[in-house]
Amino acid sequence: MNYRLIALWLLLAFAAPAVVAQSSTSNKILPYPIHQKKLDNGLNVVTVPYNSPGLAAFYLLVRAGSREEVEQGKTGFAHFFEHMMFRGTDKYPTEAYSDILKAMGASANANTSLDRTLYHMTGNADMLDKMFELEADRFQNLKYSVHDFKTEAGAVKGEYTKNSANPYQQLYEKTVSTAFTKHTYAHTTMGFFKDVVDMPNQYDYSLKFFDRFYRPEYTTIIVVGDVTPERVNALSEEYFGSWERGSYQPDIPVEPKQARTRHAHVKQTGFPPYLSLNYKGPAFSDKNKDLPALNILTTLLFAENSDLYRKLVVNEQRARFIGGSAQFARDPNLITVAASVVKPEDLQYVKDELTKALNAAKTKPMDSRKIEETKSRIKYGFAMSMDSPDAIANALARFTWLTGDPESLNNTYSLYDSITAKDLMAVAKKYFTNQTLTVGTISPAEKSPVK
Repeated sequence: MNYRLIALWLLLAFAAPAVVAQSSTSNKILPYPIHQKKLDNGLNVVTVPYNSPGLAAFYLLVRAGSREEVEQGKTGFAHFFEHMMFRGTDKYPTEAYSDILKAMGASANANTSLDRTLYHMTGNADMLDKMFELEADRFQNLKYSVHDFKTEAGAVKGEYTKNSANPYQQLYEKTVSTAFTKHTYAHTTMGFFKDVVDMPNQYDYSLKFFDRFYRPEYTTIIVVGDVTPERVNALSEEYFGSWERGSYQPDIPVEPKQARTRHAHVKQTGFPPYLSLNYKGPAFSDKNKDLPALNILTTLLFAENSDLYRKLVVNEQRARFIGGSAQFARDPNLITVAASVVKPEDLQYVKDELTKALNAAKTKPMDSRKIEETKSRIKYGFAMSMDSPDAIANALARFTWLTGDPESLNNTYSLYDSITAKDLMAVAKKYFTNQTLTVGTISPAEKSPVK
């Protein structure tokens, strides 16, 4: 399971003819051409040549995460397959798969989130054909017995039990299940506990889940490093070209409009008090300025160089940290402002101070110089992080799982340039309302101590 989403939340947050496309790099944050080819079966192939002699990152993105788990009693299966895909095939059982990776000097892993499951391998670019062979085999020929299924389901239950002992994880689960009443974002990537407990009895359903989502139209191959698009496209056609397209499309429920503030609370003594303000935000779009504007605004209001951070953390020492961010997700998700509070009796005070800052942002324009500096830091920080095949492939994967198009990375960062103080006031007015708020707290109290 990928806990990056939870960590971000705590610190605050898918048959066309073959088409070949190559992007220009002028005025784009990623200074490397993105080559794309869509195979006849719907598989998207993305290649970015990068100066990393002898090294290549090979990513397979499946645009199916906990969001796609729409059937009652059947949550946690996207994450389950993150585990199960390493169980092997007739051709390459688990041990053989591991031995080949070691022989190639390659590493492989996977993680799951709300909107996708991601498999990644990094190794010798000269062995790219073997990487393709291994991954094509398990994506098309995964095979496991009832015994293997139950063993892995038990391991997933153990992982859930271990993680759920963490009060932060408990609050995260309670918050999303309180904030969402219909949409599948109401459950985490681990799934609801009752479903995880029942998972060993769901062998037949697991086969159905794999058959639905491990299909070319849900999948994108991303290869970055010492490679050429010609070679990557040829290998994709050779190993994945005969992979049969599926037909399943989940009916994702629409979340009803929230009308009043909700509360999620975890009673925990001897643990740092914690507060999160979770407002309903927008779905991701690489054509709309709202999410970039929200991230600029929350950075200005709550980053370590902000006035409120200085007041609550440095001067008054009522909070250990404050932070905020808007979640990038395929459907409308949460904008979270969070604080680790020193004393339980200060939770309401800190909540009031955070709310004051958000309300002030609705009518008081932010300093234009600070806005420009924040834009520059955000874009510069991202650009400087693009220093390895893995970093580039991971960033491309993130925007591909959101829209299906890796060019969304460049499109999104280009939006930052046009954001003004008026845009920041507009998103503050639009999203920071009590009607869409879910308050999350951890404290020794029986109920939430925050109004």
